[in-house]
Amino acid sequence: MTRGTRRLGLGFVAAALALAVTACGGGNIKNNASASGKSCGDFNIAVNPWVGYEADAYVVGTLAKKKLGCNVQYQNVKEEVGWQGMASGTTDTILENWGHADLVKKYVKQQKTVQEAGQTGNEGIIGWYVPPWMAKKYPDITNWKNLNKYSNLFKTSESGGKGQLLDGDPSYVTNDEALVKNLHLNYKVVVGGSEAALIQSFRSAERNHTPLLAYFYQPQWFFQEMKLVKVNLPPYKPGCDSNPDKVACDYPPYHLNKLISTKFAQSGSPAVTLVKNFHWTNADQNKVAEYIAKDHMSPTAAANKWINANPDLVKSWLKGT
Repeated sequence: MTRGTRRLGLGFVAAALALAVTACGGGNIKNNASASGKSCGDFNIAVNPWVGYEADAYVVGTLAKKKLGCNVQYQNVKEEVGWQGMASGTTDTILENWGHADLVKKYVKQQKTVQEAGQTGNEGIIGWYVPPWMAKKYPDITNWKNLNKYSNLFKTSESGGKGQLLDGDPSYVTNDEALVKNLHLNYKVVVGGSEAALIQSFRSAERNHTPLLAYFYQPQWFFQEMKLVKVNLPPYKPGCDSNPDKVACDYPPYHLNKLISTKFAQSGSPAVTLVKNFHWTNADQNKVAEYIAKDHMSPTAAANKWINANPDLVKSWLKGT
């Protein structure tokens, strides 16, 4: 996906940024200190709207607060807003970046106000999924070429006589509109809302054996609860998605990475090293996300539980701070 906000107008972005940013960037050093004696000060982490990202943010933020003495601020923002915050120096880091070649070009390569900070270790997959009962009853539905044959099953009051393809948070940028058009599918993309709403839709569809075709992604704790089945779109090849209006291929694999503002990178904060050292697996993220979303733990409690269970990995992240 590029999980960004092409749908957001600049006015909305600016307004959201103004509301979300409550503290100065990493360059605003206070008298907190890490074990090495380095000051940390304010550490502003963008938190994008899916629980896996929340897991990243609170594990890193909890360590920064407890071990480095940082004054951690969590900024609940859409993706593009976080990029703008880093460019202005009011946001220090995005801990899970899903591509955004246009933003990389603008802020990393041209303005040089944002820097890449290494891989998270998480591997991202985006696609269209059906609940298990559908794949069992209609095994050929997992081939995109057969979707039109089943489009009547997916009709809803919102899909205008076509099959419904349910999308997630309206800030997620997907290729779904282009895919439906360019693959000549008799479907309409309907925006469903949050990650939690998508999960509830899958639960309801499986429980009641109602048809559902929806956009979803990994890493994602929900796959431990329900083995959703991915629809095979035309295989991704490098460059097949270079023109957003002409996309007719599956989403690429995403090697998720971290970003930091240049202001933060130059601040001397030990949290810079922590961000760069942070590296875990899909299973690690899913475990923390499950604590939050399924076990209803607070993000901080979930982070502490995982941190306490993984002392060796945590120690490697803190090395050099």
